[in-house]
Amino acid sequence: MQEVNVFIGVDVAKAELVTAVHDQAGCRSIANEADAISAWLRELPDGAALAVESTGRYHQLLATLASAAGLQVFVLNARDVYFYAKALGARAKTDRVDAHVIARYVAEQHTRLRLWQVPHVLLSQVQCLLGQRWTAVSKRTALRQSLQGCDGAIACQVQALDAAFAALLQAIDARIMQLFDDDAPLRAQRKLLQSIVGVGPQSSALLASVLAQAGFASGDALVAYSGLDPRACDSGSSRGRRRLSKRGQPALRRQMYLAAMSACHTKTFEGTYKALRQRGLKTTEALVVLARKLLRIAFAVWRSGQPFDPQRFVSPA
Repeated sequence: MQEVNVFIGVDVAKAELVTAVHDQAGCRSIANEADAISAWLRELPDGAALAVESTGRYHQLLATLASAAGLQVFVLNARDVYFYAKALGARAKTDRVDAHVIARYVAEQHTRLRLWQVPHVLLSQVQCLLGQRWTAVSKRTALRQSLQGCDGAIACQVQALDAAFAALLQAIDARIMQLFDDDAPLRAQRKLLQSIVGVGPQSSALLASVLAQAGFASGDALVAYSGLDPRACDSGSSRGRRRLSKRGQPALRRQMYLAAMSACHTKTFEGTYKALRQRGLKTTEALVVLARKLLRIAFAVWRSGQPFDPQRFVSPA
């Protein structure tokens, strides 16, 4: 990593960016628009490091332009920055304070952070479509529950609305399939992932988009990225309750949990699931363990390029 001496923190909002330089007083506000950002980036020294919090889509324009300008870009977990500010004893939370906290955080932790890379266009579209699909599914379910018991003309409109949701989901699935068909290597990798018992079209698409963008060193790294890894909370002889770290993508955790729910009813993983339940684990805990196992299998399939073979999987009797 290139040696840098200028660390810039940026607090991102929909219309405005508030920037701060580490160990320098004052802040600067610029519009969250391409022309204003490009003009500001041209004023920065070569090799500067810039950090922003992950804010959905509002930070993406800045990160893309800064990376193209040759700056080192770090996209930070907002939860990490929040607790870092708490540890510093911050007595207020404003855009200016947040920008200085981000600048200090990246100045102290940049050697341990991973540089942000411009995402693959196709994979970004896939992840966006999967997020939109989940929104449509959740809204459809909520409307079904709230509109139960309607009769007459209202019932007809409810059926028409449900049919419209079904058509929307079908269109999203077709678009995702088309995107993978346009890229032969990714299509082949997705097909390999679908050979895993319990991994369906949506799970395989999300796993392919994640594994293709991030170079994981091991299956445990993928589990940690998903946030399904247990976090210890021990002190002395006291052993605290384990909880999930939930540091990664919520969509990946949700999708793998659904995959585990499907896999636990199959011959391949039924024995594993029952063994976990017999150990005293609750249903949710057992499904989370099974989801972690599916992630490790997905990493092995992706790395080896070989389809999943249920006969080689040893399931408890």
